[in-house]
Amino acid sequence: MARDVHAVTGAFGYSGLHLSRLLLERGARVRSLTGHPDRPDPFGGRVEVRRFHFDDPARLRAALADVKVLYNTYWVRFDHGASTFARAVENSRALFAAAADAGVERVVHVSITNPSPDSPLPYFAGKAAVEAALAATGLSRAILRPAVFFGGRDVLVNNIAWLLRRLPLFGVAPGRYALQPVHVDDVARLAVDQGASRTDVTLDAVGPEVLGFDELVGVVRRAVGSRALVVPVPPRLLLLASRLLRPVLGDVALTRDELDGLRANLLVSRGPATAPTRFTEWLAGNASTLGREWASELGRHYA
Repeated sequence: MARDVHAVTGAFGYSGLHLSRLLLERGARVRSLTGHPDRPDPFGGRVEVRRFHFDDPARLRAALADVKVLYNTYWVRFDHGASTFARAVENSRALFAAAADAGVERVVHVSITNPSPDSPLPYFAGKAAVEAALAATGLSRAILRPAVFFGGRDVLVNNIAWLLRRLPLFGVAPGRYALQPVHVDDVARLAVDQGASRTDVTLDAVGPEVLGFDELVGVVRRAVGSRALVVPVPPRLLLLASRLLRPVLGDVALTRDELDGLRANLLVSRGPATAPTRFTEWLAGNASTLGREWASELGRHYA
């Protein structure tokens, strides 16, 4: 059997879409593994589609039988119904086991900066558990650890801009904490380049700018022409505001884990920048469209 397929989990989603586009541009045969096989296809049928079968090892293995490289972006942003961090870890184990059984040559896995099995935050502890599960298979692997994405249909930066365009006040939790945004296309290029290697590597995927969160809000505010007053707000009130906005947005604007992870500086790398695109330069050229529509996590994954 010819092993020539590049499989992407969620090829029509956010980071998976950018990955798939780059693979197609480079002439690869691309397959999407997804829980949403009926999602609109932005590639006009050029990407094969297979449904996830996490509970059926034989069918999951069959979907990977001719796969050369598996690019894994599968995860959940927060617990929602049966989609929980614990379930996502177990599903990831099943995916990696199937990849090993099927003879996949390489796995490129998208994780997060500063995961830790000892983290009190389920997001970061779960990401560490998934990395360990991949290592345990013995598969050739590259683990990419992005901090915060921007570009395309990102959630964080776009939705900050959406709120700044519409609200008279924008709350920021007090403290000194930062993030290191990375363009989604830069991560796609890192992933595809690592797909061609067979050296095991763990690499932070981060841009060249480290911005304090209040600094990031400020530059976005100016770029989109917002007149919102940016004010310090206790974390508990920010989370209350998120709950009150949920019926209006039909989405979750902010979770406790996200706020705690941000304030703990977990979205900053301890190493050098690995991606070239500067957030502030990108913002100058994209402010006119940023935040025009809300990027809904629930709409993207659960509608």
